[in-house]
Amino acid sequence: MAATAMIGLATLRCHHHRVSARPRATSAVRSCTLPPRCRRCGSVTLHSSCAASPPRGRPAAALSRIAAGNTTGFMGPSKSNNGTAALPRSSSSDFRRRLIVPNSTGNASATSGSSGLLPTILGVAHLLVSLGIVVATDKFLKQAFVAASIKFPSALFGMFCVFSVLVVFDAFVPALAKGFIDFFEPATLFIQRWLPLFYVPSLVVLPLAVRDVPAASGLKIFAITFGGWFASLAVAGYTALAVRKLVKTQLIPSEPMSKPSPFSTFETWAWGAIFVASFGVAYFNPTALGTTARTCLPFLLAANVLGYMVGSGLPAGVKKVLHPIISCALSADLAAVAYGYLSGSGLDAVLGDYFTKAPSNPGAGDVLMGFLGSVIISFAFSMFKARKLVKRHAAEIFTSIALASTFSLYSTAIIGRLIGLEPSLTISILPRCITVALALSIVSFFEGVNSSLTAAVVVLTGLIGANFVQAAMDKLGLKDPIARGIGTASSAHGLGTAALSAKEPEALPFCAIAYGLTGIFGSLICSVPAVRQSLIFIAG
Repeated sequence: MAATAMIGLATLRCHHHRVSARPRATSAVRSCTLPPRCRRCGSVTLHSSCAASPPRGRPAAALSRIAAGNTTGFMGPSKSNNGTAALPRSSSSDFRRRLIVPNSTGNASATSGSSGLLPTILGVAHLLVSLGIVVATDKFLKQAFVAASIKFPSALFGMFCVFSVLVVFDAFVPALAKGFIDFFEPATLFIQRWLPLFYVPSLVVLPLAVRDVPAASGLKIFAITFGGWFASLAVAGYTALAVRKLVKTQLIPSEPMSKPSPFSTFETWAWGAIFVASFGVAYFNPTALGTTARTCLPFLLAANVLGYMVGSGLPAGVKKVLHPIISCALSADLAAVAYGYLSGSGLDAVLGDYFTKAPSNPGAGDVLMGFLGSVIISFAFSMFKARKLVKRHAAEIFTSIALASTFSLYSTAIIGRLIGLEPSLTISILPRCITVALALSIVSFFEGVNSSLTAAVVVLTGLIGANFVQAAMDKLGLKDPIARGIGTASSAHGLGTAALSAKEPEALPFCAIAYGLTGIFGSLICSVPAVRQSLIFIAG
């Protein structure tokens, strides 16, 4: 339902602009464009013999103007007796032509409306089918892995399968690989456009998750997060720089990356209307949709979407502090506070309805978190598009990511043990440098973890990187674009990538590659039982 609402509003917005951008039809009568005919013999060409004796009632001066190519007096506007412009006159042949050939100007609006509506409908259908296949694949793999008691992330397996299929197609039938990519392009752009929304639910319910965390432990977690970010940046950056000096591969320009469309005013007002209407329904009838979770779902989801839209439109300087993910989570929390106060149910009950973790009674958070597996599968398409760049700089990329990911996991466990942080909290923040979608998959390998704390630490790491990564790399002497891109993504994942790419577009391809591969490598090594046991042993 959430995906359908987002798709519908986006496509309605596109259709609205496409139609309104066309010029409106005019009702003004147009002069005929047929060549003048001889009034005597009917020929298209005027004969000198006919022109010598002009027709009755027609002055010779008018015919002389016609012969000279000036048809104003013949077909154009003339003056009436009162001096106003009279309607142009046309001959009987002109009238017959107007009956046979429709007026294209008069039908412009109808034609543009029909031609604009059909592509919109087809675009919506294409998006629904492609996105539906990705979501259905994720659900099927998840159920199959649960039934087989496999602890490896099912979405990660699906990503490897899609990537392998694309590689095989590209090797034997390149046109088929391109068609495969083009077919799923709407789904990947949709996921890319709404990506931060899928990370937010764990942050929205953070007030419930950190309630039992002591203040001293909170300070220790912040110290590990900030110090660990800087250490991971240095390890990844210097490793990439050292390998670069060994292999000496020349840097070449990368292919441009497609970007999703920005949000429009129409979308903002539409989601605002959804929020107001659904909030009112939930207030007057808390079980209108069967349960309180389902009834609260529309307005809490709309609050998330509105917060993300508003946050995305803030100035760049403000977004470094108030990132769209933060504004997205705060808007949902404010809506929960308002509804809990007005309805008398309280904040805890509303947040419980927001993220129920029950498939039979989902809340807004459950709907958004349900896309995380699809996000991981969609990484296969971005990796395939960057395969040439990965192949050319494989030594720098894979060496840096492997060392940085391993260092990040084990250094977090070691420092947590040294400063006396509770083992369960230490395990919860192990994947601090990995994107939320894969970080939550990693902590699912362990028992007794706080997934909301995991999401909060991951976002905090990204915000630190977004604000300080460029200055830190300058101080460290990391000037190579590959080292800067890999170092940023390996230490601050997506948020750091977004901040760096705005000012250093040459580093963006390496950020995008390292952003996904860091999480993939971390998931792979944590899926090994011996690695998990060693991390648990170190953490205490």
